[in-house]
Amino acid sequence: MELDIRIPQTPVDVAGIERLLLDADPACLVDLDPATGRLRVSTCASHDEVALVLSAAGHPVAAGDIAIVPSVCCGGCSG
Repeated sequence: MELDIRIPQTPVDVAGIERLLLDADPACLVDLDPATGRLRVSTCASHDEVALVLSAAGHPVAAGDIAIVPSVCCGGCSG
């Protein structure tokens, strides 16, 4: 799932968040959206796991700050 996360504190330690999240999901991707300044996370980790990782990385967020992005998959590349 892809998450769009509002991080109130700046600067955001993207590499630190990714390192912690890799323990829960070795295939996760984490980056900052340059247009919005929001954290983008692609992961199979649960919403709660992501919130715990963000807190451990020094970026605690409220549940309302984490939004699940609707899938943009058309299904065409999966066979």
